[in-house]
Amino acid sequence: MCSIVSLQEQLHEEQQQQLDQSNAATYSNTTNDVWNYVVFVSFVVISALIPIRKRLCRRSTNSKSKQDYVFGAGHISTLAMMLSIARGTLGVISVLGYPSEFFYRGSAMWESLYGVITAYPIVCFVFIPVYFDLGITSVYQYLELRFNSRLVRCLASGTYILRTLLSLGVTIYTPTVALNTIIGVPYWVSLLSITIISIFFNALGGLKAAVAADVIQSLSMTAMLVGIIIYCAVTVGGVDKILTISSENDRFAFFNFAADLHLRVTTTSAWLGELFNSLSLLGCQQNFVQRYLSMPTFSQIRRTLMLNIPVVILLFSLPWFVGMAIYAIYWHCDPLKASVIAKMDEILPYFMVDRFDNVPGVWGIFVGTLFNGALTLNISNINSLATVTWEDFLSLIPALRKKSDKHQLNVIKLVGTIYAVVIMGVGFIVGLLSGVIESSMLIISATSGPLLGVFVLAMFIPFANWKGAAMGMIASHLSILWIVVGRLLESNVSDTLLETSIEGCYADLMEAQKNASLLVVTLDEGINVVETSDLLNRIYSITYMYYGVFGTVLTVLAGIVISLATWSSHDQYNMKMLHPAVRWLYSRCPFSGKHFGSFEVATSGGPTNKETIPKC
Repeated sequence: MCSIVSLQEQLHEEQQQQLDQSNAATYSNTTNDVWNYVVFVSFVVISALIPIRKRLCRRSTNSKSKQDYVFGAGHISTLAMMLSIARGTLGVISVLGYPSEFFYRGSAMWESLYGVITAYPIVCFVFIPVYFDLGITSVYQYLELRFNSRLVRCLASGTYILRTLLSLGVTIYTPTVALNTIIGVPYWVSLLSITIISIFFNALGGLKAAVAADVIQSLSMTAMLVGIIIYCAVTVGGVDKILTISSENDRFAFFNFAADLHLRVTTTSAWLGELFNSLSLLGCQQNFVQRYLSMPTFSQIRRTLMLNIPVVILLFSLPWFVGMAIYAIYWHCDPLKASVIAKMDEILPYFMVDRFDNVPGVWGIFVGTLFNGALTLNISNINSLATVTWEDFLSLIPALRKKSDKHQLNVIKLVGTIYAVVIMGVGFIVGLLSGVIESSMLIISATSGPLLGVFVLAMFIPFANWKGAAMGMIASHLSILWIVVGRLLESNVSDTLLETSIEGCYADLMEAQKNASLLVVTLDEGINVVETSDLLNRIYSITYMYYGVFGTVLTVLAGIVISLATWSSHDQYNMKMLHPAVRWLYSRCPFSGKHFGSFEVATSGGPTNKETIPKC
């Protein structure tokens, strides 16, 4: 009898110990969650208030002008502008996407950095000299001055607005997934929060506040990525161990110059494709050109862009090093293959949960950085969208054009607020319909080439006219759109991942992987593949890395042919719109002054090359 009582007491004590441990764990998790919330909210609030602190403190005495809102009135430091421009190459999608790209596909896409680096000097010495002395506010105003056509200007600016709205919808939706998965914040709360803060910035900030927010985001994201690399290096036994594990498992794939257009990425396609995309982004997109033109002298622009190259190399490469470091942790136990995560882009959030769940505040910093990354991109682009809309569309309305500078600024801010709400709506749609993500990527792929192509026509083709430019853009849009849609709907494009292992996983994860494999087999049996002709299938399966190249070439070729066929005396323009080198060459060509493009061939009484460039 005594032994039974003793056994019952022992069991009771063990149950009590387990209960105490469970309560302690629950208390610890609750405490950690509180810290994560506090750190997350504090990080976002501080990051949002610092850029506009002076505006808040001196609101009554500092009245911001339209010029200050759009260009920062020339008071933005070179270092801040460098980080802001470089920030455009390191978005939230790249922070989550590049580590998973390295983990599951290797380093091939890393070589797109070559294209980014090559684009900087081209933009600096080819595009900027044409823009700088024209006194323009919208980069698309240049197209109207060159082609004497509001249609070409509206096609370019409308394309930019549509592409930016859709891409920003995807951008602001990205951190909401992490917030919902990790902290449990509903999607609508995250989207509404980003929108409200963006509207607040848009009303009080302007370009200067957007640049300051970019600086904060660049520094915080860099610190977070460096911290992850240091942790992984210490965990696995050094940086050399990280490199060795990646090398032994075939993760390094550099200098593949294969000429096959159907390979997903090679050294050639990575460099050439990214070069054309970066030229379209850095040289023809309003939010970047707006930053260049906010600087007072061309020498400062040149210095900023050239010094920015090593900064871009660092910011672009950091996520790849993070992918390499995470692979060194999970190379023997792939969370995706073990069905712990559903998508490969979740590898970095999973790493943060797996390794730092018991460290108070770490999750808050990580999610806060992602949230702030989407927020700053939204703020920067809203400023540019509102500026383009005013300059290219609303300023045509006589009633608005006659308003004072203060009223014009209020209209621009109102337009920015409307865009913030529209972007939030796109974010909601992304959450409901997964196809919207593909649609936004389709728009981006289909517009990079046409935008770059129309600027090439304007700067380098003396006999290009508005009819050739407009039809070239339209033809390029439709052609690339057709290829992308065909790729998504009908082509069986190979998207194989590199081999991963689950030998180091636990038994329960192995069982989960087995069940997931059975599910995949079952799903695969129900998929019907649409058959297409061999020629169409080969066209559709061309790697998307070349879409920007094809779009640019098609725009230029179509523009040249149509311009030659339709040139008339009404298409004459001021030759100062061409690049200086092209003007020099053109003046020495056999047909100079005889056939195309120069006011030298105008009828008597017409304008001359020496006339002042008209303002819109």
